[in-house]
Amino acid sequence: WVIFLISHWGEQIGQKIRKISDCFHCQVYPYPESEASRTDTITKLHSQIQELSVTLEETEKYLAEVLDKVALALPTWRVQVQKMKAIYLVLNQCSFDVTKKCLIAEVWCPVQDLTQVQDALRQGSYQSGSSVECFVQRVPTSESPPTLIRTNKFTAGFQSIVDAYGVASYQEVNPAPYAIITFPFIFAIMFGDVGHGLLMFLFALWMVLYEDSPRLRQGTNEIWLTFFEGRYLILLMGAFSIYTGFIYNECFSKATVIFPSAWSVATMANHSSWSSAYLATHPVLTLDPNVTGVFRGPYPFGIDPIWSLATNHLNFLNSFKMKMSVVLGIVHMSFGVVLGIFNHVHFKQRHRLVLEFLPEMIFLLALFGYLVVLIFYKWIKFSAADSRVAPSILIHFIDMFLFTSNAENLPLYPGQVPVQTVLVVLALASVPVLLLGTPLYEWCRHRAPRTPLATGEQEPLLEGQEAGNSVNATMEDVESGGHSPDAKHSDFAEIFMHQAIHTIEYCLGCVSNTASYLRLWALSLAHAQLSEVLWTMVMRNGFVRLSYVGGVVLVPVFAAFAVLTVAILLVMEGLSAFLHALRLHWVEFQNKFYVGAGYKLCPFAFAPDTWD
Repeated sequence: WVIFLISHWGEQIGQKIRKISDCFHCQVYPYPESEASRTDTITKLHSQIQELSVTLEETEKYLAEVLDKVALALPTWRVQVQKMKAIYLVLNQCSFDVTKKCLIAEVWCPVQDLTQVQDALRQGSYQSGSSVECFVQRVPTSESPPTLIRTNKFTAGFQSIVDAYGVASYQEVNPAPYAIITFPFIFAIMFGDVGHGLLMFLFALWMVLYEDSPRLRQGTNEIWLTFFEGRYLILLMGAFSIYTGFIYNECFSKATVIFPSAWSVATMANHSSWSSAYLATHPVLTLDPNVTGVFRGPYPFGIDPIWSLATNHLNFLNSFKMKMSVVLGIVHMSFGVVLGIFNHVHFKQRHRLVLEFLPEMIFLLALFGYLVVLIFYKWIKFSAADSRVAPSILIHFIDMFLFTSNAENLPLYPGQVPVQTVLVVLALASVPVLLLGTPLYEWCRHRAPRTPLATGEQEPLLEGQEAGNSVNATMEDVESGGHSPDAKHSDFAEIFMHQAIHTIEYCLGCVSNTASYLRLWALSLAHAQLSEVLWTMVMRNGFVRLSYVGGVVLVPVFAAFAVLTVAILLVMEGLSAFLHALRLHWVEFQNKFYVGAGYKLCPFAFAPDTWD
């Protein structure tokens, strides 16, 4: 405040000064003549200032108490406001009836939850005291219903993998339940190692055991949240990797002797002339399985640990893993084709069983299923005694397509050439059936006289659909996945073009997809070789090349080995194997039966993450 003194003569000038002071909201105090009066005025002003200070202090205390109470109630108020805004947003999407007295909302609702919705509406009408009771009426529609797939915390991760490819069409076969087993198994084929799988399993187990911890759930790191949401997927990938690691007999690239080896070096030494001079000049010795007692039968489980010492270890694993990849790939693709049966039967398209499923299976099994039979037949037919004269399966497979035979490559069984010729002819004959079967069937069906139902009359509404189906679905919607047969592919040219694309994609895909499964072989060998290189370059040098004898120097060596193992073999190799397994499921497996052209059911709900 600025204090100033104004001296004037005359009452009229004084009144003008007071008006000017009032305009500027100035406090005007008269200046008494005597000293005592001035002192008394100043004392009164100080008293007023003190009273105002006390009043302001009490007011601030009261406001602080009010704000403290508001701070406690503010999260609840915020939730209430958000809920009110969400409710009014939905109500604004409703429409009035003719009388303008009630709202009409058209929604999708699963049949399983229809009773709960009716009970909720009835209870809401009772609690609000409304004179008009809410009710539900099922309305027919030709629109394709949304897809609702109920998941839990275990299956949610696998369903997310499938939904990333495309949401299932209405009532289409869902690949997620099968991916719970096939996805971790295919991952483990490329990541097979007991040690690495155990580390991954323990990490996922820790996340599963403490999944209710707020610190784990409410993390801000996006990468961490991705790992946490897929904790059950990582758990199964680690468990399957331990299993395949026991089959490969690899634990941090080293073999474990669980059972005694089936190969006997002592027997080979007793039946050979391995003198001291011979041993000095031959650092590599050969174990001949044809010598009695050298090879006593297959290893009980997995690969014999003696192979880890052999110089031809890589050649042996190359042959084993390559054939294993081809066999598993063809079985996986065949399973995908078989799953298409459920779609054909459910959508009342039984003609596709003969015109699509049968030609597809004949084409796949006559060519590549026969390749699997040759692999197993050669494993069973030829032993170590006649392994040198065993013919090449690859050359036989090439000659099969060329309708020729190679005199230098002996046949595997009598009459092999006629059998292969018949199989190729069957595969080629199935192609025109797959190409023209469905278009000709649809063309003949549309040319035939239509029944009254086909001319536009609707079926009665379903009263007992399966759990998870929409209430707004007619029989026609259910049979054709939301599209009536007359509306879908009504033009013959469009049907033929669609079928031609499908035929070309399937026939060429059988060849390319089979070759694509060889990534199981490549990634598995790469993981094993990286593990061996890491052990040799770090831990082996720590054990062998250090002149100091003791465990102190091994501490930094082991620390470097642990960091590189986690960073390269677990994180980088694990991510690589995960992406390849994802591709095999999306491209090679799901495209045999899965369309994924639907859309999710997004029901009205209050998201708990907003106010937890």
